[in-house]
Amino acid sequence: RKNTKRVPSFRKLLRTSQIKLDNKLKNKQYKQKSAAKKYRKEQKKLREAVRDAISRKPFPLEECKKKQIAGKREEEEEDALPLDMMDEDDLKLIEDLAQKASFLTRDLSSDEPVHVKKRKHESVIEKYEKVPRRMQTEPEKELIHLLPIKDKSGIIPQAVEKPVLNAAHDEEEDTGEMEEGEEFNEEPLPVLTPEEMAAQRRQKLQERKMHIAALASAILSEPDNNIKKLKELRAMLMEQDPNVAVIVRKLVMVSLMEIFKDIAPSYKIRPLTEAEKTTKVKKETQKLREFEEGLVSQYKFYLENLEQTIKDWKQRKLKKSNVISLKAYKGLAEVAVKCLCELLVALPHFNFHNNIIVLIVPLMNDPSKMISELCFEAVKKLFKQDKLGYASLGVVKVISGLVRGRNYDVRPEVLKVFLHLRIKEVELQKDSEDIAPKKKFMTYKEKRKNLSRMQRKWKKAEEKLERELLEAEASESKEKKLKLHTETLNIVFVTYFRILKKAQKSPLLPAVLEGLAKFAHLINIEFFDDLLIVLHSLIASGGLSYRESLHCILSAFHILSGQGDVLNIDPMKFYTHLYKALFSLHAGGTNEDIGIVLQCLDVMFAKRRKQVSQQRALAFLKRLSTLALHVLPNSSVGILATNRVFMQMFPKMDLLLDNESQGSGVYLPELDEPEHCNAQNTALWELHLLQRHYHPTVQKFAAHLIAGAPTEGSGALSLDFSQRSATELFEAYCMKEMTFNPPVASVTRRRKDTFSQMDSFVDEELNKQLQKHISETVVHKSLDFAKHLKESSLS
Repeated sequence: RKNTKRVPSFRKLLRTSQIKLDNKLKNKQYKQKSAAKKYRKEQKKLREAVRDAISRKPFPLEECKKKQIAGKREEEEEDALPLDMMDEDDLKLIEDLAQKASFLTRDLSSDEPVHVKKRKHESVIEKYEKVPRRMQTEPEKELIHLLPIKDKSGIIPQAVEKPVLNAAHDEEEDTGEMEEGEEFNEEPLPVLTPEEMAAQRRQKLQERKMHIAALASAILSEPDNNIKKLKELRAMLMEQDPNVAVIVRKLVMVSLMEIFKDIAPSYKIRPLTEAEKTTKVKKETQKLREFEEGLVSQYKFYLENLEQTIKDWKQRKLKKSNVISLKAYKGLAEVAVKCLCELLVALPHFNFHNNIIVLIVPLMNDPSKMISELCFEAVKKLFKQDKLGYASLGVVKVISGLVRGRNYDVRPEVLKVFLHLRIKEVELQKDSEDIAPKKKFMTYKEKRKNLSRMQRKWKKAEEKLERELLEAEASESKEKKLKLHTETLNIVFVTYFRILKKAQKSPLLPAVLEGLAKFAHLINIEFFDDLLIVLHSLIASGGLSYRESLHCILSAFHILSGQGDVLNIDPMKFYTHLYKALFSLHAGGTNEDIGIVLQCLDVMFAKRRKQVSQQRALAFLKRLSTLALHVLPNSSVGILATNRVFMQMFPKMDLLLDNESQGSGVYLPELDEPEHCNAQNTALWELHLLQRHYHPTVQKFAAHLIAGAPTEGSGALSLDFSQRSATELFEAYCMKEMTFNPPVASVTRRRKDTFSQMDSFVDEELNKQLQKHISETVVHKSLDFAKHLKESSLS
């Protein structure tokens, strides 16, 4: 029969990857080995059966029949004819018939002939019982069929017995052949020293690196023509050599990531419709379509490979090949996450960006600190560089779904990412200028030089039209941005309000309060009353820490300082809560929370000075001055800068600089009510201690406040201090890096300064002595001259 299997064309073989061909070859070899193994098992079973049959003693059928008819012979001995009375021909006939099974099995008592026809009503069991039994006393011989011979009688088949050797000998030979085959297949590898193995590994790794570099450079040089090489490069993600598999896969991941960042267009590629596929286009257009289609498909496969790598690590699942160990999967997963984070930030406009967001956001809640921090930083960068808000909206939607789906059991950092949204500080005018295409128009001199009068007229009308179009685009982008920001904020506030309503004891509450403090001025005015009641009840419950209480206070005053000005609400209870929480801060771990306190004071006093009484301002001024003694230098500088604002903003603050008391009563520092602690009857003695502080900036601020915080004169501060806010000074003099700010002078410099001071002191003393001596000399001479004149006049 002719083989009808179609041979694949050379073009099809080119499209087939090397890995697919290797897999086909391996499958074919595996099938051949399994078939050979099955054949050997069957031959072995056959030899065992033959050996077992030979070892048993055969029991011929004639002996069995003889035993059965032995009794009958004794009974019929009288009727039987003696053999010596029979003719030789009859005896020979009987012996011949005895050799035939049909003669032995036939019922001799019946009168039926031997070759009677079988009856149709005969049962199957009777047929089976009438079949002659014959025990095989020797193994059947295998026959080799030859070509038949034809004569007058017909076709005569020809066959020759196959020579059968001893079974044991055959088995030994077979096992010997198998061992020889195994030895042939598995050649002993040469034993290498560790140095040789390391050199061989370096050589393989260098070859793989060169191959990756060649493919990447070819793709980057001509992406349109070499887009198919992306498939070859992506195939190296399945490197099977255990010595270099991990490193090669990592290199391929990073290389593909950089390639996609470079060759991806600045627009989203959409799939072609059926009508577009059928229409005829130019060669350039068709080439561009093929490039885009190949790029999108390879990008999709690459993202699927990264996702599968992360899933294998998360599920602690090994592949069947066992090329990579379980420990190495973590390193591969970290590289895969890095690549996804880079693509998330670099290609927010390209295809499958939402799929990357769905992969990255759940990893923000991963137990691995490194992976979660990578995802946090990527999302923060995406929020900061997102101008329109499409990508930010997608991330916020996924985070909201994640928090709700896991029943609010996520890390607080997941919600703290909302603080980096560009909604509060976005300047629409600046971003619209960045988004709108910048068109450079010709100047009047250029038009006069290069264009005729009619051309200048047409150019003027054209530029006017272009300016109008650019303004329309800018206004359209503003509207889109406002719409997207509104939708994003709605999702953020829905998430916050759900947690305030259903999970008040959740560890997410501090992040929620911090977010409300940042975006409270954007909340709808209808929710203000309910939100302030909830915040006050949270503080009054006593279940919050001082930091959470500070965020509640800051949120409340942000609400009241924005649209809440129209509401007639007295926030006295929030002033009391802050006044009570001030002494919870110290120079230890709570020192960083001074920044929140400074923000609260700015909103509570600087922006609401008309609603603050003098007693309240005096109480806060006194307690803040006491707090400045217990915190680090940067916090002291921030607090003293706030006290400076108090003294310049509110009148009669200089009462605390005088020892005489104003009014009746005694100052009660332990009382938590700022209105009733009689702060006007005390003095700011803390400033004299701060004037001898080891930090020079604290000394300057303390001396400035003792002088009454003047804006001019010798007691005024320099512009570097006076023009900066308290929060900026707090951050500027931060000591997180364990460095003193301003830096401390070295020992040699100190010695030089000491010597220079001594020299200047000596010079000053010498100058004084010299001037004194000169003045005395002049006086003596003038007296002598006067005396001489007097004497001469008398004479």
